[in-house]
Amino acid sequence: MKKFIFVLAACCSIHLSAMQADTTAKDTSYWKHGGVVGFNFTQATFTNWAAGGVNSVSGQAYFNAFLNYKHDHTTLDNTLDMTYGLLQQGKSAMMRKTDDRFEITSKYGRYAFKKVWYYSALLSFKTQFQPGYNYINDTTRTLISDLMSPAYAMLAIGLDYKPNDKFTVFTAPLTARYLFVMNQDLADVGAFGVDKAVYDASGNVITPGKNLRMEYGGYFRAQYRADVMKNVNLNTKLELFSNYLDRPQNIDVNAEILLTMKVNKYISANVNLQAIYDNDVNVAVDKNNDGVIDGVGPRLQFRQVLGIGFAAKF
Repeated sequence: MKKFIFVLAACCSIHLSAMQADTTAKDTSYWKHGGVVGFNFTQATFTNWAAGGVNSVSGQAYFNAFLNYKHDHTTLDNTLDMTYGLLQQGKSAMMRKTDDRFEITSKYGRYAFKKVWYYSALLSFKTQFQPGYNYINDTTRTLISDLMSPAYAMLAIGLDYKPNDKFTVFTAPLTARYLFVMNQDLADVGAFGVDKAVYDASGNVITPGKNLRMEYGGYFRAQYRADVMKNVNLNTKLELFSNYLDRPQNIDVNAEILLTMKVNKYISANVNLQAIYDNDVNVAVDKNNDGVIDGVGPRLQFRQVLGIGFAAKF
């Protein structure tokens, strides 16, 4: 925990230094900001429908924003991504979560060489808002995630390649990543890679599961954000992490694509794709949907969301 406090203090120091950089420059043209806030809604109703169907209502709210600074030898890039969605299907008493995300990232850079390379430090934090469940049926569910379970905090130091405002490649050979699982029930079963609890012969907990897992390794992040055509914005990101202390050959992967298409002033459509592979995260699979888990282990996780609704770009 002392190591975490030290890293957190270092992160705060870096962030404050970045915000205080070039205090004599009052020209707001050095700052660039933007983002999108919106709500997608889907509803389906069936009455005497011969082919069959289940009534459903779903909604998803999202907020994505960035605030960047560049002047002389200093850059500061900040992003905030929040998404939450719910689904009500049929007469089920339980609403199901379809999306849940909170992520904030801040990257500070000082000019290094050749006009496009910067010495940089990146600080990020990600978690979710609400508990997540595996639904056995309409009345039975099991908890698989929660607020701060998991949560990831990371500090990375390295070089950033920024040829323009649209594209950046950040390589950090010195990276500390902290995984938090604060829900003790999840920690006791070793969820998301923390050390699980030790039990006696009667099933009583001798040593509780760990709430913190510390990893030190190398980190790579490439991001591209631009209007690829009129009223169409593409935001894509690739993240790679290798833990030097534990099976460094197993690379954690996070790849995301967000395509936002503006129909008119108020209506938009968006496609969100995300693929994750983490060797420390075991995923339970029920291949024939009989309520019996057929296998548990690390697997490629994939998420796809297509939404049409109201959005405001700023």
